[in-house]
This record gives sequence, structure tokens and C-alpha cells, in this order.
Amino acid sequence: MFQDFQMPEYAGFWLRFAAYLIDTTIIVLIFIPLTLALAVASASATDGDDNGAMALFQLANMGLNLVSIVVSWLYSSLLESSSWQATLGKKAVGIRVTDMNGNRISFGQATGRHFGKILSSLICLVGFIMAAFTEKQQALHDILAGTLVVRGSAFGVAYNPPPPPDFGYGGTSREGWPPGS
Repeated sequence: MFQDFQMPEYAGFWLRFAAYLIDTTIIVLIFIPLTLALAVASASATDGDDNGAMALFQLANMGLNLVSIVVSWLYSSLLESSSWQATLGKKAVGIRVTDMNGNRISFGQATGRHFGKILSSLICLVGFIMAAFTEKQQALHDILAGTLVVRGSAFGVAYNPPPPPDFGYGGTSREGWPPGS
């Protein structure tokens, strides 16, 4: 008669922050060597011309910044929309991203969530801090993308909302209502 129903355990602010630190460390570890290599290459490519080296370095650095935006977008969006439902940082702390029904999110939702973080940070990080105070512990970018961050692995993922109550009059038609008629 009753369906098994289990409310998800929402991931709190500090778990999400720990995942963010891990993910940021991963991205930074990728780009520090690239930036250093870029600096050395641009300095050696200009034969001692300091102005030329600086101009080349600035141009290359702009390109590297563009690449870092694309890499961080693909990193978060591809992993969060994958069967893992989590970036490496989220996976490490045991949380995952779902839609409002506990299902895997689409790449489009993950992309909207990723770029929604820009808005969350533009308003003095209030969009991130909202996760500590909202009912489902959603940050602004989660609300905009229609996502939740919950505890647990991505195996046996979806939780089903409870069915509507059955008042015993047989379905949704008005036949037999009110009871005894």
C-alpha cells in the first residue's frame, strides 16, 4: 500500500565548499605549469626585447585565460552530467548533483549551473552563501538551473517523490465521488 520514500540528504555549505577547494586545486595544478611554460616560451621567443616579450606574454595569457574558462566549464559540466553526477571534488567528499527529482542532470542544466556561478559570485558571493540558509540547501545557481546537491553516490540514484494520496474512490475521475453516491 505504501511506497518506499526516502527524502534526500542535502549537501550543506561546508561539504560543497570542500568540494570546491578540491576542484579549484585540480584546475590550478593543470594551469600553473602551462602558465610557467608560456612565460618561458614568450621570453625566449623575443630575443631579449622586453617590450615584445611582455606583449607576447599578455596576448598568450589572454588566450590561456580563455582556454581555462572552457576547460573549467567542460570539467564541471561534463562530469556533473555524467553517470558520476559529480566533479572529482564532489566525488571525493561524497556528494552529487541531481535534478529536482533526484535524476541525472543534462549537459545543458550542468552548463547553466556552471555559468550561474558567475552570478552567484558577482553579488558578493551571496549566491553561494544561500546554500547555508535555503530549505533544500540550494545556492542561487542551483535554483536557476533546477538542481540539488545531495549526499551519496550516484548508484541507485533517483528518489521518487511520494505518490498523490489515494482517498479510495478509484482514480482521478469524479465517478463514485462523494463516497456512497
